[in-house]
Amino acid sequence: MDYIVADSNGIERGYLVASRKIDIDIGDTNDFELTLDADDYRKRGYGFGYRFYQEGTEYGGIFEDIKVVTKNNSVVIRGFTWRGLLSQKIILPPSSLAYLTVSGDANAVIAEVLGDAFGDLYAVESQPSGISISYQFDRFTDILTGLTKMLSRADARLNIYFSGGQVHLEALPVTDWSEQLEYGTDNHVSFTIRDYRQGINHLVCLGSGQLTDRQIIHLYLQEDGSIGSTQYYTGLQERMAVYDYSGAEDLDSLREGGLDRFAELLNYQEMSIAIQDIPVELGDIVGGRERITGMVIKKPVTNKVIKVTGNKVEISYKVGD
Repeated sequence: MDYIVADSNGIERGYLVASRKIDIDIGDTNDFELTLDADDYRKRGYGFGYRFYQEGTEYGGIFEDIKVVTKNNSVVIRGFTWRGLLSQKIILPPSSLAYLTVSGDANAVIAEVLGDAFGDLYAVESQPSGISISYQFDRFTDILTGLTKMLSRADARLNIYFSGGQVHLEALPVTDWSEQLEYGTDNHVSFTIRDYRQGINHLVCLGSGQLTDRQIIHLYLQEDGSIGSTQYYTGLQERMAVYDYSGAEDLDSLREGGLDRFAELLNYQEMSIAIQDIPVELGDIVGGRERITGMVIKKPVTNKVIKVTGNKVEISYKVGD
């Protein structure tokens, strides 16, 4: 499918020119880069605030960074994707409260959080999602991070697509494709699996206070992968780190912050898949099996990269926590 270009008012100006080279990242940097022939760029009259999109998908964004390269007579255009723009707005707690707390159907909550932050460019599905939400947002988190984290707690994901001149948002249940789509060497699919076991298993969390009066919580990784207050790994197997959160309001907030930090330091398994296309979206679950090491993992899709050169399209996925 071709990409459409519209001006800053949303009026369509035709399809993206033939000299296109497109690189779109969804789930990591959430941005795009277009490389066009300078003559095509001038002829089409593109400029700041213009939009490009592929109807029915979330592939697209707004032109916000334009660089002219005279050496090869090209113009490089960059900007955030529709998903990336959500990271540029902050969820502010009510003036009288420390946190924003929400409850209700997921789509109604998304609409409440989004408000009129993007005018009429963004629209939230009005029909109920059937996904129930009861959630407290982190203080001053961005909309993308907040909604993604909120929905993941309900085994759901944020679905984004462009249609009818608007960016549409809705909550959908996560789909587990691991049984139907388990990629391995037998499928002639190029992928990389990594099993990292140098992670932290004992986190010392330091809260408010000074010296012997300082709040301290010890968190320990358990054999089953959960986090507890009893030490499991000792001696040579123990790996320690310190989490400094002097601004913690109490032990509960110190523990919550410590759990989030611990998740970044643990052992992990990740899988990168390089294939032409598969029917999964960010947050969906896929599985991988590799015969050389016998490693099998089951992880959510966290990153999707679309690269277009002329008429050649390549889509790759990264899988991990």
